[in-house]
Amino acid sequence: MSRSHGPVEPPAMIGMLGGGQLGRYALMAARTMGYRTAVLDPDPAAPAAAIADLVLTAPFDDEAALIELGDRCEVITTEFENPPAASLQLLARRTLVAPPPEAVAIAQDRIREKSFLAEIGMPIGAWAVVDAVDADPAIRYPAILKTARLGYDGKGQRLVVDGSEMRAAWRLLGSVPCVLEEALPLDTEVSVVVARTADGGFVSYPVVENTHVDGILDLTVAPARVSGRIADRAAGLAMAIADALGYVGVLAVEMFVVGGELLVNELAPRPHNSGHWTLDAAQTSQFQQQIRAVCGLTLGDTGMTRPAAAMVNLLGDRWDDGEPAWAEALAHPSVALHLYGKTSPRPGRKMGHLTAWGASSEEAEVLALDARSALSRRG
Repeated sequence: MSRSHGPVEPPAMIGMLGGGQLGRYALMAARTMGYRTAVLDPDPAAPAAAIADLVLTAPFDDEAALIELGDRCEVITTEFENPPAASLQLLARRTLVAPPPEAVAIAQDRIREKSFLAEIGMPIGAWAVVDAVDADPAIRYPAILKTARLGYDGKGQRLVVDGSEMRAAWRLLGSVPCVLEEALPLDTEVSVVVARTADGGFVSYPVVENTHVDGILDLTVAPARVSGRIADRAAGLAMAIADALGYVGVLAVEMFVVGGELLVNELAPRPHNSGHWTLDAAQTSQFQQQIRAVCGLTLGDTGMTRPAAAMVNLLGDRWDDGEPAWAEALAHPSVALHLYGKTSPRPGRKMGHLTAWGASSEEAEVLALDARSALSRRG
């Protein structure tokens, strides 16, 4: 946070830089708690715009809009990891900003992120910087080449099998700075969503297990089917990372389990797709937790309200044959539907998600997948 302060209490105005679904849910939580809300986004139809009291439709680097947002709000947060650093710094000169601009700057650049994680002693996989056409890093292949900036949901990534293919992929990615990561034999992928306040208060949600398809999160199961040792270790690593960043807000830490051990993969300085299950199966959703954290309030209970839950994403491809059969998906009473208010379905675009809960992780997973399959059963 840009400066120390007492709690920001309702009916103060909370600002959101970015108007996507993460911002929408965070502002919904804020309004439920009695706060007034503002959002800045270049898209007038951004999902969060329907929730906010004040909507500023402007680019993220529009100085006049940023000044207005900074002057109207007592605290400003963000819902994506790529806001311009200069915009965050401008806002931080006018009001409270959380997470800290420097923490966001680290997380939005894979080279800085990997270097930071190595510097604080986190376990990470083998990696190297690729920033020249004749690069020949000492990495075992196959490997994954990723742009250092702006890659998300599988974008800006290529699987390569040797140096020649890597250099060709680097040119296809625009000859921009990249990281090359050794492709690892994964036991599974997990993530942990944590929250930290400016005074060091900390909570962790249960560790979850994730499945990706084409680089996009497809399925999250809570709790993860890993040992207690792995779960405790994941929470401990996330806490250490948040402390090292001086973090304020909700932070998601994605990790690989390789040979029974954890390797930190990526940081997301915001609520995260793998935490969406908390809307239906946690005492405090990750979005209410974000508001509590950035406002300097006591953090909420992160315990589960169901034995297990599973979340499946709904991508724009589901609309290829018309509106999905929502009633079919909701035929089971232990399934909840969340749509984000986006008007234009596109392949790969996150339009919503389904959450299911049950007596075990396996039961919740099967129910969530079955409910999604039922979306095509329109009579």
